Amino acid sequence: MQAAETSVDAEEVAKFEAMAAEWWDPNGKFRPLHMLNPCRLDYITGQIAAEFGRDLSAEAPFAGLRILDIGCGGGLLCEPMARLGADVVGVDAAERNIPVAETHAAQSGLEIDYRHGTAEALAVAGERFDAVLNMEVVEHVADPRAYIATCAELLKPGGLMICSTINRNAKSFAMAIVGAEYVMRWLPKGTHEWRKFITPDELRHHIEEAGLAAVDAKGFVFNPVTWSWSLSPRDLSVNYVTASRKPA
Repeated sequence: MQAAETSVDAEEVAKFEAMAAEWWDPNGKFRPLHMLNPCRLDYITGQIAAEFGRDLSAEAPFAGLRILDIGCGGGLLCEPMARLGADVVGVDAAERNIPVAETHAAQSGLEIDYRHGTAEALAVAGERFDAVLNMEVVEHVADPRAYIATCAELLKPGGLMICSTINRNAKSFAMAIVGAEYVMRWLPKGTHEWRKFITPDELRHHIEEAGLAAVDAKGFVFNPVTWSWSLSPRDLSVNYVTASRKPA
């Protein structure tokens, strides 16, 4: 059995293939990610800087770090990581995303190693990284447990995984599916499947079972008044993000 078969869900990949051309349109189908991205980046950069003792005010603070973005899409996270000096690899199972990402990176004057493929294929090839960004992916894979184990394998000793996903409860159904897909129409209907959402306890169990130590968890909370996202140390009821470390 090939490892790649354990996580890639062909139907999920097809959903994002169909939207590939819109990755860099802030008012298109990926508008929710564009709105969330500053909040995501604050968390990611803060966790990486703290873990590796980097000063974010310095020039190229992530120089010397090799970072993998799984499910990189059009490169919304890869490009900021590259600007911070990291050696960035972006991988995506949706083949149409890669030329979109490559074209935008070239227009931005950035060198990013984009690949059509899977986390499992990288692990089999022996690729290892200081940090793995695993953002809004685990709720789309066929086997979350096996997928998280692969992400752990991709980390160097002492490496850091940042993983965000969506909680599974009545509130997340109302907000992430009914609200985002049917009322606000931020996303095409059917983008998410509520049954594939993962509770923080379930994700923590997968993380620890993979041999990683959970070090932090925060909620991404949307404020409809200010029309903005913020980090919450307590509210993990819908969108949330975690950091976990591989023992050195």
